[in-house]
Amino acid sequence: MDKATKLQTIFDRIQLLDTRFELLKRDAEIEFLRNSLQATKSGDTGSHAGLEQALQQRIDQLDDDREFLRKCNIGSEFMSPEDQQRVENIARYTWVNEKGEAAPFLSGDEVKNLKIAKGTLTDEERQVINYHIVATIKMLEALPWPRHLKRVPEYAGGHHERMDGKGYPKGLAREQMSIQARTMAIADIFEALTALDRPYKRGIPLAESLRILGLMKLDNHIDPDLFDIFIREKIYAKYAEQFLEKEQISNVDVTRIPGFSG
Repeated sequence: MDKATKLQTIFDRIQLLDTRFELLKRDAEIEFLRNSLQATKSGDTGSHAGLEQALQQRIDQLDDDREFLRKCNIGSEFMSPEDQQRVENIARYTWVNEKGEAAPFLSGDEVKNLKIAKGTLTDEERQVINYHIVATIKMLEALPWPRHLKRVPEYAGGHHERMDGKGYPKGLAREQMSIQARTMAIADIFEALTALDRPYKRGIPLAESLRILGLMKLDNHIDPDLFDIFIREKIYAKYAEQFLEKEQISNVDVTRIPGFSG
């Protein structure tokens, strides 16, 4: 629940990668000095400029790679296959570890975490988190609800189901879900996107949150009709006025929201 970055354990392991990058830069500088000394001894003074240029290119590349991994370490809504491949490429660098042995720049676990496509959790970690909905259903079903509230467990337990049946915990499709449960799914996602109190992400601006929801409609994740009502009746605006920070709220152009049919 408190995994704020992809590499966080009891501390954020991005600090270890920073140290490794500094070691690679040190090694590049040592190699430059050795080559420069050798060129001087052999009388090849003309190669010095080329060696300096090669060193600077290497330093620039390492600095760029370090900044890239720092960005990867922060959970996002989507990580492209190209960025995931770049993580793999950087992992192939070698460095001399504390034992004096040549080792891959990134461990298998570090690669796995940095390549997480959405958020900061691995599949195994997400399964642990996902159990919360199973626990919710079990607790609610154990309560003696009055007749008019007896479907509360279903409503609360359906907010992670998808319209295409690929959600959890029961894998229900749209026609198997009540309107209330489908409504809860949209409300839960919208609140999660805009929330400011999550350790694994920033509070996303209103317009961007609606764009993401629109893409989820197109992906058959949320109910399309209820999403259109959510936009058309400006329910999002009423929520934003009460719960969002001013810097999150901007003018929403509904014509630019993916999937909104107006």
